[in-house]
Amino acid sequence: MTNFASASLPVIDFAGWYSDRPDARRAVAAALRAACEHHGFFYLRHHGIPADLLAEAFAQSQAFFDQPMQAKLRVDKSRSPCNRGYEPLRAQVLEAGAPPDLKESFYIGREVPPDDPRVRAGRFNTGPNLWPEGLPGFRAVMTAYFDAAYALAADVVRALGASLELPEGYFDDYLADGAATLRLLHYPPQPPNPAPGEKGCGAHTDFGGITLLAQDDCGGLQVWDARAGRWIDAPPLPGCYVVNIGDLFGRWTNDRYRSTLHRVINTSGRERHSIPFFFTGNLAHVVSCLPGCLKEGESPKYPPVTVEQHQRDCYRRTYG
Repeated sequence: MTNFASASLPVIDFAGWYSDRPDARRAVAAALRAACEHHGFFYLRHHGIPADLLAEAFAQSQAFFDQPMQAKLRVDKSRSPCNRGYEPLRAQVLEAGAPPDLKESFYIGREVPPDDPRVRAGRFNTGPNLWPEGLPGFRAVMTAYFDAAYALAADVVRALGASLELPEGYFDDYLADGAATLRLLHYPPQPPNPAPGEKGCGAHTDFGGITLLAQDDCGGLQVWDARAGRWIDAPPLPGCYVVNIGDLFGRWTNDRYRSTLHRVINTSGRERHSIPFFFTGNLAHVVSCLPGCLKEGESPKYPPVTVEQHQRDCYRRTYG
């Protein structure tokens, strides 16, 4: 039996959010509020995503990364105008001043055809995906998983609205036609003699609204505990996602809800795979300080910004 009480981060049972009992929904909202104010990270269990679908997504992800480099480069991200496709090792620097991240990845977003008005208008990260050939089932599995993760992310955002005591439906515009990114990640083992500061994934906060992270059993995720002034491990828990608040919710709440530093160091000696789902939201939506998030005498720390401009600024910072 899994000892959830021993987890370093809060474990939230999301089943109550789907209850028709108001007290059960309020209990979930209260747990989210405490987790987001203190950690910005939490585990989510009883989330409703089928275990077999998640297992299929991991199997297809591993099959992709196990291909020869020549096959992976046929869907290289440089071939996409909307940041889709394969990204090789050491292509991104998430921690300023550190070596490039020791990970390779594959980006998938909502499938939007080239003749769509949003694509013609140059919307950020909007367009068709690049799909690998020779992997039967890859596209179907990833599309099904994307849709399931999107629905869960939208439910979590609505629950976060309740945790902030906002009116029901407050985030409807943000959730409408929302952008999101499914990213498949492969981390080789940490080298015996890494370059100074070299990691699988450097210390960073996530750009968007929320992240749903599925991990294999290797571990390696670490979260910065500001109160203790140290890194704490966030190991995989069976049946749970690791969920964290991104920079947009930090801006929205004037940092009442924490967008927290985290990193990955794969010391397992094995290949590590993870599948984060980054929920970004409606690119045209304007993010400004939420009602009730300012303490007495406090001013907003951040000017209003569209989701799209915020994302552009973040990508520019980490991809140079």
